[in-house]
Amino acid sequence: MSKPDQNTVKPSADSLAGAAQHFAKRGPAPVHLWNPEFCGDLDMRIARDGTWFYLGTPIGRLPLVKLFASIIKREGEDYFLVTPVEKVGIKVDDVPFLALDFNVEQNSIVFETNVGDRVPLGPAHPMRIEFNAKGEPAPYLLVRANLEARIDRKSFYRLVDLAQTHTHQGEDWLGVWSDGQFFPFIQASQL
Repeated sequence: MSKPDQNTVKPSADSLAGAAQHFAKRGPAPVHLWNPEFCGDLDMRIARDGTWFYLGTPIGRLPLVKLFASIIKREGEDYFLVTPVEKVGIKVDDVPFLALDFNVEQNSIVFETNVGDRVPLGPAHPMRIEFNAKGEPAPYLLVRANLEARIDRKSFYRLVDLAQTHTHQGEDWLGVWSDGQFFPFIQASQL
């Protein structure tokens, strides 16, 4: 990330929270429309377990976390908090959100994230699965505008309980159906 020039005023978490609060009542802000100048890095980090830190201290107030989550933006591999006039870099250990639970509603699997977003698994919000060196799955759900949630272990096990075998791209796969689309987990031959 580029560094701000010497005359740039360093933004504070309070100024960003004020802007975020304005938009939080209406859901995530339209950050994809905002392209202000980069103001510098903020000492804020989202840990792999979904905990938000400011100046090395966990942010314990969920409403404040939700406010910041409403103005997060990803550009390439970098994450920013963005308002119409400020853009500050933050660190994200894995992805910014966690999918902590889901319900089956009619023909859709609807996830809930750690910041209260409800995300229906489907063509607009697909799931992908990566496997670590030990072969363990790490499932991710697209929440919005290239921001993902990692699906927690208990929810993934619940998905596996719902799984069916289906021929996908000429192979039999184990996966789930949601919103008319099949989401494969693993080839049936690898079970």
